[in-house]
Amino acid sequence: MSPAGDRCLIVGPSWVGDMIMAQSLFIRLRERGLEIDVLAPAWTEPLLARMPEVRDAVNMPVGHGELGLGRRLRVARDLRSRGYGCAIVLPNSLKSALIPWLAGIPRRTGFRGEYRYGLLNELRRLDKRQLPRTVQRFVALGLPRGKSPELEDCPRPRLRVEPSAGRAARERLGLSIDRPVLALCPGAEFGPSKRWPPAHFAAVARRYRTLGWQTWVFGSQRDFEAAEAVCQDAGPDCFNLAGQTSLGEVIDLMAQASAVVSNDSGLMHMAAALDRPLVAVYGSSDPGFTPPLSPYARIERLDLACSPCFQRECPLKHLDCLHGLHPDRVIRALDGLLEEAA
Repeated sequence: MSPAGDRCLIVGPSWVGDMIMAQSLFIRLRERGLEIDVLAPAWTEPLLARMPEVRDAVNMPVGHGELGLGRRLRVARDLRSRGYGCAIVLPNSLKSALIPWLAGIPRRTGFRGEYRYGLLNELRRLDKRQLPRTVQRFVALGLPRGKSPELEDCPRPRLRVEPSAGRAARERLGLSIDRPVLALCPGAEFGPSKRWPPAHFAAVARRYRTLGWQTWVFGSQRDFEAAEAVCQDAGPDCFNLAGQTSLGEVIDLMAQASAVVSNDSGLMHMAAALDRPLVAVYGSSDPGFTPPLSPYARIERLDLACSPCFQRECPLKHLDCLHGLHPDRVIRALDGLLEEAA
């Protein structure tokens, strides 16, 4: 067993995309010989299981926005016996810093956030100009104070795939890979201002069907209606998988896709971490802040004067940044990407 100083607890983010980007930090810490456990909501466990750098996923039993002090105390008591030498807190909230403090972890690092003085004893000032991207901010917390990693210093996330589980998922869902697969991801948990219209996704599916492709539409149960609208508009050979797959199954199925078109979402980051040819559509968000970390990705956006606004819904009520991004533009980008790959 490693000595206590070689064990690190990471308080992880609550979004799929952020957790995938956090893998860059995990990789850097493992290179230093640290054993890494990640404290995060239970739904992240299948995702963390595909990151070889993570020793254990520790369930955070308190929902987002809840204090749940009693439950946090119980988790902290359990963690005391693990003898962590350090903790890195990725979220900026006060509540996220409570458990490492209650667990008595000696060194507790994070950026200044909601009145966390004392809870964190290695507070870092975030210089957004030096660290413009989320992945750089995560990796910086694993480096000595004052070190600002360049993007090339941030290892690319790489998710492990389980081919046998992927075959089992295909059999369960009645899917085959006898033809190329176009994966579409029309959802985005953040809100409507990140969602390209289903009709636009369907137009891409129709174009690739003429080339002999089939389409798999991914998403959570909350994305079912949007995914169904895509399939109804796209016509034959378009399969709605939204809400029908576990997170692990999505990883193994998406790894079998020939190409992916996605909104700026967790599934976009997943496709990038699986090295899939990817066209990422951006509306209200900024690709300079959370881009797909892959050389096989292309970004499409209109770069209007009103974007990025970072709002969940369009404050101007027109959503031109997405509605005006024509499917032909995405098709051209994907065609070019596939030509390069060939």
